Amino acid sequence: MAATIAARKSRLHNALEGLALTATLQSFPTFATAAMLLKLLGNHDLVGDPGVAIASIAHALLAVAPGSSFPSFFKTVYEPKFFEAHLSRSDKITAWRTQPVASLQLVTIVLLLSGMAVVTASVG
Repeated sequence: MAATIAARKSRLHNALEGLALTATLQSFPTFATAAMLLKLLGNHDLVGDPGVAIASIAHALLAVAPGSSFPSFFKTVYEPKFFEAHLSRSDKITAWRTQPVASLQLVTIVLLLSGMAVVTASVG
């Protein structure tokens, strides 16, 4: 099945898929946490603001463009597995998720966002 997916997947489709995975799994949690911190500190102008999504996409674009050329310099924000054409989307996520660094990053994000959500909800 993965071979037929890779055969049908164009280079543009693979690049967009990798960019979407980078924005969703790496950039978005960072900016969502920052938005929650700002809201907790009293900035209530963020309600309904698309800034988190725009910042996530911009961050992913800025990480992916030079990241493919200099992967050792951008190793914390560029994941080469997201851009492997022979992998399906779920295989890309699984390959990324099973790395010890990514697993630690996911656990940290979940704990941080959970704690921030509780604090934000209790403060108002």
